[in-house]
Amino acid sequence: MANGGKSRVTNTLPTIMWYRRDLRMSDHAALTAACKRGGPVIPVFIHDKLSDSLGAAPKWRLGLGVGALAKSLEDKGSRLILRRGDALEVLRELVAETGAGAVYWSRLYDPDSIKRDTAVKEALKDDGIEAKSFGGHLMFEPWTVETGTGGFYKVYTPFWNNVKSRDVPVPLSAPSDIPAPQSWPESEMLDDWQMGAAMDRGADVVRPFVQLGEASAQARLGHFMGHIVQDYKASRDIPGADGTSNLSENLSLGEITPHQCWHAGQRARHEGKQGAETFLKEVVWREFAYHLMHHTPRILTDNWREDWDAFPWNDDARSAEVWAWKKGRTGIPFVDAAMRELYVTGRMHNRGRMIVASYMTKHMMTHWRIGLDWFEHCLIDWDPASNAMGWQWSAGSGPDATPYFRVFNPVTQLDKFDKNRDYAGRWIAEGRANPHKDALAFFDAAPRHWGLSPDDPYPDPVVPVDQGRHRALDAYENREF
Repeated sequence: MANGGKSRVTNTLPTIMWYRRDLRMSDHAALTAACKRGGPVIPVFIHDKLSDSLGAAPKWRLGLGVGALAKSLEDKGSRLILRRGDALEVLRELVAETGAGAVYWSRLYDPDSIKRDTAVKEALKDDGIEAKSFGGHLMFEPWTVETGTGGFYKVYTPFWNNVKSRDVPVPLSAPSDIPAPQSWPESEMLDDWQMGAAMDRGADVVRPFVQLGEASAQARLGHFMGHIVQDYKASRDIPGADGTSNLSENLSLGEITPHQCWHAGQRARHEGKQGAETFLKEVVWREFAYHLMHHTPRILTDNWREDWDAFPWNDDARSAEVWAWKKGRTGIPFVDAAMRELYVTGRMHNRGRMIVASYMTKHMMTHWRIGLDWFEHCLIDWDPASNAMGWQWSAGSGPDATPYFRVFNPVTQLDKFDKNRDYAGRWIAEGRANPHKDALAFFDAAPRHWGLSPDDPYPDPVVPVDQGRHRALDAYENREF
């Protein structure tokens, strides 16, 4: 234990700024505090087992984000030091190399991150190092939102009513200066980590759809507020239109904060833009997902409603039906279009997410965990809390007051939200004389071993809509839970 466990913090010792899913400089409480503390600031990203365990698309997107942050820091006269290994071991090595007196970072809320960060904080404090975590990934810390009886919220609407009038801190400006040390510690090379290796040829297909980094995130928010938010309440349900913010990609890695989105939405609301409140509710829906993950972490792995454990799910991830779903070859155009959008862009329209999840869990009677795991592999905007809540909401096993018999009909949903078949036409090539370029791009993004071709005939439904609905409802009505 260094110095007998007593803190050796002074205002001249360096501060290590440990970056994780907060790849920005503005509205960054930890970075701001590090710069105000006095002494040099050494930004660090550690490629540890948690980041290494990410699925193909989120790991690739994280690598891109880390690279973009490194460039932004260089433009500020700073650097991002890259190290690979166990987080605590790396931080201790950096403290020894730099003489740092403090390590700051932004909080994360999934169980694995909490376990890691708690151990890091305790060990560093025992070493005599100031170890401090800051908010920023959420507007409201999950433990600060309580019901009238002191419990946590299990339904969204009361949660929204609780927080909608709360003060949200005004976003912080980026530091004007990030003090640099006289000499920098050694850094590994990002390319050596090969964070995009599992994407294979899909990386080249998805890359044009990525809006990378803090500046792009702010531009995306500005475009949305200037051109889309007015009609957002209706346009967000039209998958063939540019009617959403698309900010989930940037929020997932902290290239923008919910605080920044909230205050922009509030300004739009005060300006009379009708869709602004709906947007604010979506920002809070993300907060609600984290609220639930904090209080009931089983939502990530097990049925949130424990009485669903007896439901007769299909658990075979290699069944013919599941493979058809993964390949975008279910014979249900809305489902297939959405899955192909996922492979080409790395994201999926929210209406599409509901449809593909409902079809898998209801019509195909397949366990939501199989879909959750596949999304974790394929989404560049993957978020642990939102992904889990979305899948359990669709499956009926999650925090949802609507009864199980809500089974989305993917045929009538397409008729309602894609009347002109703009969305289906953009993503499905089979049977079309002049397929859209994005529909053809799917065959470049899909794994070669799938053996798919745009010249293939479009398949018949693997589970006809009416048959699947009846099967699901029969299973529900005859359940033993």
